[in-house]
Amino acid sequence: MAGRAAIIATGQTFHKSRRRDVNIVELIHEAVSACLQDAEMSPADLDAVLIGNMEHFEGVYNADLWAAAETGAYLKHAMKITTGGTTGASVAHAGYYHVASGMFNCVLCIGWEKQSDGDTTAGLIFQSDPLFERSNMAGAIGTFALAASEYMNKFGITEEQAARVAVKNRGNALNNPHAHLRRAVTVQDVLSSPMLASPIKLMDMCPTSDGACAIIVASEEVAKKKSPNRPAWFKALSTRHDQPFNSDLPLLINMRTLRDAAKDAYAQAGIVNPIKELDVAEFYEPCTFAELSWYEALGLCELGGGGKLMDSGATQMTGELPVNPSGGVISTNCIGATAMIRVAEAAIQLMGKGGARQVPGAKTALATGFGGSFWTEITILERD
Repeated sequence: MAGRAAIIATGQTFHKSRRRDVNIVELIHEAVSACLQDAEMSPADLDAVLIGNMEHFEGVYNADLWAAAETGAYLKHAMKITTGGTTGASVAHAGYYHVASGMFNCVLCIGWEKQSDGDTTAGLIFQSDPLFERSNMAGAIGTFALAASEYMNKFGITEEQAARVAVKNRGNALNNPHAHLRRAVTVQDVLSSPMLASPIKLMDMCPTSDGACAIIVASEEVAKKKSPNRPAWFKALSTRHDQPFNSDLPLLINMRTLRDAAKDAYAQAGIVNPIKELDVAEFYEPCTFAELSWYEALGLCELGGGGKLMDSGATQMTGELPVNPSGGVISTNCIGATAMIRVAEAAIQLMGKGGARQVPGAKTALATGFGGSFWTEITILERD
């Protein structure tokens, strides 16, 4: 039987489009140092170190070995994980399993990306089929443009409803000192921003960010000692992935990996009505239309009802289920760390460390990860 495990500390950099003041190892060190300080620990307290990033974006391989001294991994068990945009969540899940196995008591998990050192869009384009897809992919933007068009046509979702996602999340980012884009926008700002690939406009898409995030996952014994009042306990974890081809899979509409992972995670956690039983959620929403459709896949509303749920205000900070108090991926996207930030921010809410972005009394939180071959990770954490 698996043992209990909890997140007892988090650390992040201050994310920006270009961190020219540091190299990759120094960037990682910032997040690790902040995390160790939050836990009141030193590298000597760690049993293992797990690290993840999309290494081909920067072209730096074996970064886990290169950064061993700065991560605290020297002469310890270490492992590297790369699963696309989902990487950070995959590392967090691996941290849980390392501890729950009983083999380790304290594991440091790190996600990072320094996109200004590479070419992310080029890396994404060349994953597509060279004959049928590559000419119209334009990286993530082209993919989501096709998906958003299909979504609007089938359910009557409007560009204004999608724009309200950006308004909400960018407004939330004003309360998060770590967020990359911290400027309030209006619906009209979003609608009038430059068109990238119809109907996706500049402010509908996430930025490219430099940054890193770290969490410490600990056994029950260590968690009760180091964080006796408010560790964030793992309640449920679920993973699904698919093989996408544009003509075969709906890219946004009720995405089956997210839908099936949610069904599994809810069953583990005993959740029947997620919008009522969850207190806060951190979505991996690379574009505005994705958040709307993923309300549906996560069972927060009926199929096609994502726009209406947005209009109702239910996912605002003052709503029934606040989604992305951190500002979400629309505000910060350092790919190898992005999904870990979702997990870290969910834990921060349960620990009561959210400051101006805190959801009062949050006891149960959900975080999602998205990327790779439509890879989905779901993490449900609880305070008690």
